[in-house]
Amino acid sequence: MIGASAEEIIFTSGGTESNNLVLNSAIKHFWNSYAKKTSEGMITNDSVRPHIVSSSLEHDSIKLVLEHFRQQKIADITFVSPSLETGRVEVKDVISAMKPSTCLVTVMLANNETGIIQPIAEIGASMSMKNKERAESGELVAYFHTDAAQAIGKITVNSETLGVDYLTLVGHKFYGPRIGALYVKKLDKENGAALYPMFYGGGQERNFRPGTENTGMIAGLGKACELVTRNIKRYEKHMRTVRDHLEKQLELTFPNGVHFNGRLTGSERIPNTCNVSILGKGLEGHKVLSRAQKVQASVGAACHSSTVSRASPILLAIGIPEEVAKNAIRLSVGRHSTLQEVETVVKDIKTSVNLILSSSATC
Repeated sequence: MIGASAEEIIFTSGGTESNNLVLNSAIKHFWNSYAKKTSEGMITNDSVRPHIVSSSLEHDSIKLVLEHFRQQKIADITFVSPSLETGRVEVKDVISAMKPSTCLVTVMLANNETGIIQPIAEIGASMSMKNKERAESGELVAYFHTDAAQAIGKITVNSETLGVDYLTLVGHKFYGPRIGALYVKKLDKENGAALYPMFYGGGQERNFRPGTENTGMIAGLGKACELVTRNIKRYEKHMRTVRDHLEKQLELTFPNGVHFNGRLTGSERIPNTCNVSILGKGLEGHKVLSRAQKVQASVGAACHSSTVSRASPILLAIGIPEEVAKNAIRLSVGRHSTLQEVETVVKDIKTSVNLILSSSATC
């Protein structure tokens, strides 16, 4: 499904564990390489710390770990801001953020709130050239990771084409069980990406991730991957058709009254995601959803949608005004969503908005 061999896959409990495994491995990779180069006389700065480059668009399972690293002085962190025109990080900004102490660059493949696809293949190609220069000058080679949890099952994802050393995938994002996996390029080979266990135990997963494997869920994940491999083009076309119809119906229902927060010039989105704001005072996303009778959606990342009263930091980062961002609703379509269901959803949202407006008028 992602162009990997079986030997390059480690099974985990989910995306959070996979991401933490990569980040902690990067720190250990740095210190192991640092100790070697210090003994060879290549590095003399005793105050150096590992450095990681990421984006300000990442999921909390990346962002909060990096903020912890920074707070505890475990690593220096650079969060690259996205372009306000495209909602994507610029390749040149990512590469220019790298330092001699950079041990990892981690940028998500597709944002979980806006659906905007990041230029991972372009970053991978630029990093490959940069790493050749670093190796020739005796500097540390930096690894490249992408969290592809939101993209797999919606678009074609190939680890080799992307040029990554690590790739995170999560089963329940593409109709599989709630289990994760991590791709590690040439794992356990001399020139492969480094991976260090976070805990120790019975030696499962070649000692990289000890703990009894959840065989049933792994089998379910394998079946879900098989379905994606066979049907991805059909899945993608269907979801895009339904999502585009949803957005068209919203535009017709609320003339000049909607703003699509991920639909930016110069960027592409995964085909299932519609992040939309119904414009108007008092039409905050959580209020609209609380009055909807049939729609099940979130105002941001579904895994921490309890923070309903503030604007999404992701939307603010890509230049969405706060008053618009507060009204955001994240709608997602799936493999089995229908055009008829779109009509039901739009009608439900319209009814909810009318209830809010009529209530405001009587106050």
